Amino acid sequence: METVNAAFQYCDQLIRDFEKVIKTPILNKSSVYYTGVDLGTAYIVLAVLDENYQPVAGAYRYANVVKDGMVVDYIGAIRIVKELKQELEQKLGTELIYAAAALPPGTFTLDSGVIKHVVEGAGFEITNLLDEPTAANAVLKIKDGAIVDIGGGTTGIAILKDGKVIYVADEPTGGTHFSLVIAGAYGMSFDEADQYKRDFKNHRELIPVLQPVIEKVSSIISHHVAQYQAKEIYLVGGTCCLNGIEDIIAQKTNLPTYKPQNPMFVTPLGIALSCTQESL
Repeated sequence: METVNAAFQYCDQLIRDFEKVIKTPILNKSSVYYTGVDLGTAYIVLAVLDENYQPVAGAYRYANVVKDGMVVDYIGAIRIVKELKQELEQKLGTELIYAAAALPPGTFTLDSGVIKHVVEGAGFEITNLLDEPTAANAVLKIKDGAIVDIGGGTTGIAILKDGKVIYVADEPTGGTHFSLVIAGAYGMSFDEADQYKRDFKNHRELIPVLQPVIEKVSSIISHHVAQYQAKEIYLVGGTCCLNGIEDIIAQKTNLPTYKPQNPMFVTPLGIALSCTQESL
């Protein structure tokens, strides 16, 4: 079910504003700019906020430099982030200095140094490095429940209580698996299936084909939320853009399941909002 209650007004408005500035940046001068760098399995997203934490610019690009939440093409990641940074700097007419980044839950000790070096290698001064669920919750503002980030390679789960993350998990199964199923069912190449999946016009047709994989994701969620008695599920991540995915997850987990208007942009905006919290 789409989010409609008052608790999501801030989230959905922020996403609407961000979608607008991706097309038309806001050129009013700001004393400082905060950039969120989201290195996703399918997309790299940069979100820029002004001194009042309002979106002023953004850019994203399809990329395959990350696999299962880990950077596998270090040089390629730096190149794309640097190119997106320069593109936004040209549009805004200013240098972007400060940035934050995030990692999937459970990978902090494994990949935090690499993510930090990618962002710094692209020319940013990194001010914060946090886990993706915490970043997402800067936008969602959830007190209690489970944030589920279905990305390209993995499904990340964070349980929140009183606004704090008390448990995290990350398991394989995500958009890559969706594309593999489509490729097999339609006799397409992986890249063709990936593009077919991204077209909203195909979603109604694809739901029955993808139902077994969505049920697998649902079982992963159920396994992790059961012991913490989470009452609601909040979906983020690019794979959640699939129309109808929230209905199947709600049915299989027996929990109310919500998603913002564009789940792909929740985490990068949350990273940008966390840019001022210097923790490095």
